[in-house]
Amino acid sequence: MASAIGSFDTHAGEVAAGQRFEFGANWARFLEGVNDERIANAEASLRTYLGRDSLHGLRFLDIGSGSGLFSLAARRLGATVHSFDFDPQSVACTAELRRRFFPGDPNWRVERGSVLDDTYVESLGAFDVVYSWGVLHHTGDMWRALEAAGARVAPGGRLFIAIYADRGAQTARWKTLKRWYCQLPRPVRPVYAALTVLPLELRSASKALLRGRPGDYVRQWTGYSANRGMHKWRDIIDWVGGYPYEAAKADELFEFFHSRGFSLDRLRCDAGLGCHELVFTRIREGSTSTTS
Repeated sequence: MASAIGSFDTHAGEVAAGQRFEFGANWARFLEGVNDERIANAEASLRTYLGRDSLHGLRFLDIGSGSGLFSLAARRLGATVHSFDFDPQSVACTAELRRRFFPGDPNWRVERGSVLDDTYVESLGAFDVVYSWGVLHHTGDMWRALEAAGARVAPGGRLFIAIYADRGAQTARWKTLKRWYCQLPRPVRPVYAALTVLPLELRSASKALLRGRPGDYVRQWTGYSANRGMHKWRDIIDWVGGYPYEAAKADELFEFFHSRGFSLDRLRCDAGLGCHELVFTRIREGSTSTTS
């Protein structure tokens, strides 16, 4: 595992100051439950969104690799993979999956780095697929991070991102709730997370009961791994604690990348506070203007 750490390494200080969620600590617990079913669901997600059954011969960049599950999925689909993350525990999680499934593999590189470190990111070169699901809105400088991610896509390559939907006042409220989570004593945080999502869970359970189908709510928990191989409680912790936190409207994301030479291949708009999922193809060199 190579190192890519420079003066940007403010992670520990931000965590200590209650200004950053420890995503890697959450992923370390998720890793305990990674199994063949979760891996298969992650592979299926990539195949569906990228519209291909194999990634053989392609270079795949995983920006903010988190648990490493999608880096693993891409490698199993045949890609040469480069994974990096700002959170040191996330890097350790990705490295652990590499150790378990592809020990010593020269076609899967795991590093620590920041998408906001221009020198590091530019040194990576261009990739056929750049993947960053639910990451760039947690950097503290989302639009700059989006710019950096797009710049790593080779001509004809694909960009697959997921960014939180901007819901105005609701988004502002959740930004405050997330900041509070990160400033609480650690033992209190799981209780705070549970209480924060309790109204949402009660509403969902009530709807299922009113329809006479309580099993629908139960399956939201028992069948959650079908959702990209994820784990519901770990996603709840990630959601409530995920700070820094920014969001965007789908049309803002479209215009941002369209002006930079990308065409939109696939879009799934979230009607709530979840993520817009977008897949673009780079068709030409675009402008380098910034937006906010």
